[in-house]
Amino acid sequence: MAGHSKWKNIQHRKGAQDAKKAKMFTKVIKEISVAVKVSGPDVENNPRLRSALIEARSVNMPKDNIERAIKKASEKDAASYEEINYEAYGPGGVAVFIECATDNPVRTVSNVRSYFNKHGGSLGKEGCLQFVFDRKGVFQLKSEGLDEDEFTLEMIDAGAEDVEFEGENISITSSVEQFGRIQKKLGEMNIETESASLERIALDQKEVDVDTFKSVMKLVDKLEDDDDVQKVYHNILYKEEFEEHL
Repeated sequence: MAGHSKWKNIQHRKGAQDAKKAKMFTKVIKEISVAVKVSGPDVENNPRLRSALIEARSVNMPKDNIERAIKKASEKDAASYEEINYEAYGPGGVAVFIECATDNPVRTVSNVRSYFNKHGGSLGKEGCLQFVFDRKGVFQLKSEGLDEDEFTLEMIDAGAEDVEFEGENISITSSVEQFGRIQKKLGEMNIETESASLERIALDQKEVDVDTFKSVMKLVDKLEDDDDVQKVYHNILYKEEFEEHL
């Protein structure tokens, strides 16, 4: 009986992992579709598509799936996704920014509103968080074999606002306008990035207690579990004591 129970647990974990991977693939395919619709299928001239492909590789999406997604998005009758952002306040007044890609905005806003109603908080008016988050290009890569001073100068010349070395890792921040230029420069230097994306950086961070942190994370998990939601950002000031509750 114990063995059977253990097998059921293993099946459950595997099922959850498979479901999570499938959901990540769905979100990446949507991003590829939007990127192709906006700027075409030419990777060299489409920074957003290059970013989507890096994300696809980071979640181990098979090459065939990636190529099929680009081809499908290039077709005239391809599904069209509308990009919609929602600005809201969660438990404890924490600012929450939600980026969506949907083929049914009515369904999406209804779902997002229901999550806030259930977990605490409410949707705000468009623009209510404009001074809380700033959109930036963010690159993450390994520092192997790179001279810190030389590399930093190269990136600043390419338009980077900040280059930070942390042990074996490097983080590069840029304006949205310089995102493609830095992508191109890293490619010319044959440097592979672990991630390259446009992110919303919290300018005004909020200090909260553990209980509020846990409540916000439950809300974020629910939002991220929605197929229409691409990314979720919050402005909680991180503390080490939160680590065990992630």
